[in-house]
Amino acid sequence: MTTATQTCPECDGPLKVDDSVSASEVIECPECRSELEVVTTRPLLLAVAPEVEEDWGE
Repeated sequence: MTTATQTCPECDGPLKVDDSVSASEVIECPECRSELEVVTTRPLLLAVAPEVEEDWGE
């Protein structure tokens, strides 16, 4: 298993990501604790994960 170093899109802190991650997986930044979604794996693209909204049964 290898890791790639990325920059957190929220805090610009360093972030090591295993190559075993898959698209749509949510990982946490060790610096700012933001939840990040893996958008694509090749190339590795991360984005701040959307917050889960309350479902009011509508």
